[in-house]
Amino acid sequence: MQEEHNLSRRRAVLSAALAAAALIAPHAAQAQAFPSKPIKAIVPFAAGSATDQIGRAFAAEMSKTLGQSIVVENKPGVNGMLGAADVAKAAPDGYTILIGTNSTNAALKSLMKQLPYNQDTAFAPLGYLGSVPLIVGVNMDVPVRTLRDFVNLAKAKPGHVTFASASTSQLVSSEMLASMAGVQMTNVPYKSGPAAMTDLIGGQVNMFTADFAVMLPQVKGGKVRGLAVTSTKRSPAIPELPTVNEALGLKDYELIAYFAMFAPAGTPADIVAKFNQAINAAANSKELQEKFAPIGFAVEPGTPEALARRTQLETAKWAKAIKDAKIEPQ
Repeated sequence: MQEEHNLSRRRAVLSAALAAAALIAPHAAQAQAFPSKPIKAIVPFAAGSATDQIGRAFAAEMSKTLGQSIVVENKPGVNGMLGAADVAKAAPDGYTILIGTNSTNAALKSLMKQLPYNQDTAFAPLGYLGSVPLIVGVNMDVPVRTLRDFVNLAKAKPGHVTFASASTSQLVSSEMLASMAGVQMTNVPYKSGPAAMTDLIGGQVNMFTADFAVMLPQVKGGKVRGLAVTSTKRSPAIPELPTVNEALGLKDYELIAYFAMFAPAGTPADIVAKFNQAINAAANSKELQEKFAPIGFAVEPGTPEALARRTQLETAKWAKAIKDAKIEPQ
């Protein structure tokens, strides 16, 4: 009788152990298998923008490391807010990520009276991609050869000179320039950088300050006149252009656009680590570096923690720049 009792007990213990293992196994397999299906990367700006070009290049390289395709989806609008909001409310399972920028993850908090997400807590940092300066360009028919000439023209006709903007960096760089140079210009907002460039070439707007990916080919092709770069040092990609500081005798003008990847807050740490490894492998790819060197893009691999610290600093920096440029929240 005792032997039968012991046998029954052993069977019960074994059955309980198997049941527990059955519960644990799917979760363990799921964690090990990530990613087990394609990942969606939302670019919150239009196709052809710098964010789109850089995001797609990183996605292609990262797919090699992760073993799954990363499908890029463009969702432009409201300086990147629409696309960022989609990621903020997505499931934190690693299958929806954001190709973020200084707009979506630093400046929007100061540009908008209200956001559909909490910019400070809605995202889990995955990794920093890099940065790129902008070029101040004018329509070829605008009768100026230098940025100083352009400022003088704007002073002679307050409010009559127009500039295009389709992102935070484009808006703030132009408003900062106007504020520091003591001129009044009229902003003409666009949904995408390529659309703004089309109107700059066509003469519908006088000036546009945009990233190298959008602006440099048009300057090199003679369709737009480049006046200056927004970094503190001249760019090797177009060394003949002075910095804004050089051109106007300023000291503190600088505006750099940057790019980084984020996931929804609550994404598991092991998934964040996998993404960070893939991002850094892509950043170290010689092929990717050579592809973007001509547009002044500087890669900068790092940890998620480093990106979190950078995001805090950049949020404060952009808040000051927006306030100094006297841009009112929308």
